[in-house]
Amino acid sequence: QLQASGGGLVQAGDSLRLSCTASGGTFSRYTMGWFRQAPGQEREFVTTIRGSSNIEYYADSVKGRFTISRDNAKNTIYLQMNSLKPEDTAVYYCAATSTAILSTIRKSTAYNYWGQGTLVTVSS
Repeated sequence: QLQASGGGLVQAGDSLRLSCTASGGTFSRYTMGWFRQAPGQEREFVTTIRGSSNIEYYADSVKGRFTISRDNAKNTIYLQMNSLKPEDTAVYYCAATSTAILSTIRKSTAYNYWGQGTLVTVSS
């Protein structure tokens, strides 16, 4: 089970940190990701971090602004979002998968477990 939190209303240029805490399973073995879905749009990949190596991958749209991290002792991942833009407005979902195959972990279909989503709204 995944529980996401930290969303809110911010202004363009501000920062926000999302958290996602997992319960059950061996957290450190899972690849953990963040996806987002804007109104009327499909869910899109944001970032992911492998459990075994902590290697991070980012969508081009957030590279250099967002940072994913994990604390295995707390079964938690974080998404630090800096220099937020209005186009970052979306519901953000955390997700977990047991796979670490690079060709699949950017796809939402690879993830077995999903959090409930947390809304991030960035005003201009």
